Amino acid sequence: MISSRRISAWPAFETRPRRSLPPDEYWRGTSPSQADKPRQPKLKKFSPHALKTSSSHGVIASGTATRPEHSSVNIAFLTAIGVFAMEKYVGLDVSLEETSVCVLDQAGETLFEGISASNPEALDKILRKNAPHAVRITFETGSLANWLWHELNARGYPVICLDARHARAALSMRINKSDKNDAQGLAELARMGWYREIKVKSIESRNVRAKLIARAKLVDLRRDLENQIRGLLKSLGVVLGKSAGHTFSSKIMSCLGDAPNLRSLIMPLFSIHSALIEQIAQYDLELKDFSRSDPTIKRLMSVPGVGPVTALAFISTIDDPHRFKKASDVGAYLGLTPWRYQSGELDRTGRISKRGDSLMRTYLFEAANVLLKVVRRSSPLKSWGMKLAKRIGAKKAKVAIARKMALILHCIWTDGTQFEWSRETQ
Repeated sequence: MISSRRISAWPAFETRPRRSLPPDEYWRGTSPSQADKPRQPKLKKFSPHALKTSSSHGVIASGTATRPEHSSVNIAFLTAIGVFAMEKYVGLDVSLEETSVCVLDQAGETLFEGISASNPEALDKILRKNAPHAVRITFETGSLANWLWHELNARGYPVICLDARHARAALSMRINKSDKNDAQGLAELARMGWYREIKVKSIESRNVRAKLIARAKLVDLRRDLENQIRGLLKSLGVVLGKSAGHTFSSKIMSCLGDAPNLRSLIMPLFSIHSALIEQIAQYDLELKDFSRSDPTIKRLMSVPGVGPVTALAFISTIDDPHRFKKASDVGAYLGLTPWRYQSGELDRTGRISKRGDSLMRTYLFEAANVLLKVVRRSSPLKSWGMKLAKRIGAKKAKVAIARKMALILHCIWTDGTQFEWSRETQ
């Protein structure tokens, strides 16, 4: 039997005025008594990292943001305008003609895979369409890496150049090797952050280095021609002896004057040799003019044995001296420190690693040779090198002096000082 109290309460409850509730009110189980009260949106703080708050979007500045507790419509709207944009990571496997492109999201799902021409215009078109707000765009070091990095960076892309040896070690775990798989692997490295970024040289350093490489190639061709001519004449009983450059040219002319029958054999090679000497002299003149206008190069040339070519090579190779925490890191960067293998009880130390720039290493070795054999003025560096040569041999001593010179050049560059010839000044 139903009580009268409960029966009397029903009409009052049913006759109470109701308002229509939104679906989410019913979903939350709002009672009719709560419906009369105006709902206030409950604000909740959350980390700004949950938003895509890049200043380049021009939507939300950095800081603590607030949002209603149930704002699915707002989230959809912000996603549409790019605030909650999906993080994208791009891998580029660059070859001379084509580049494989792979775009991944933050969960590792493939969003796009395709092929583009290996030029900045084509890559810019495909990136703007498929990854306009990419977090990282990675590719390996190679012949086109420097050019592509500067071109894409000028267009505002977050490009990162990876060491090809490190990338190869990571990509070698894949069973199948293809450009498509390599691009996907590079995108995975960008997504996980498991990489070491390579410092891309500036355009000015790249231009100077290109001129030094061209000069070094001409010097190698000149030396090869001199050895070839010397070998041909030696087989005919004519011994020229040690000579190079203009001294070699004068010996050839005197030899051809004594034996005119050799002109048809030697003159074609000798004419090319003369042209090479002329072009090398032109390169030397340009490099000397450039070194005179730079005070940093003048201070580097105060080190005995270091000329304009070695100083320019060091400037273009290091590019930014402040990226090295210690001066001793420069020797390891240029491959002038011994390699080491240690595992358990086994510990081996070998020869120098020869990693890094081989041309810079050659110039430093030549500067060390000049310091020991040509420079007459005494200095602490030369005295140390002479003692070392007597103890371990001239060749190893020159390598040690070359490494020491790299450290001194880095310190002079960063400190703004010059080479100190005596300990009293120090």
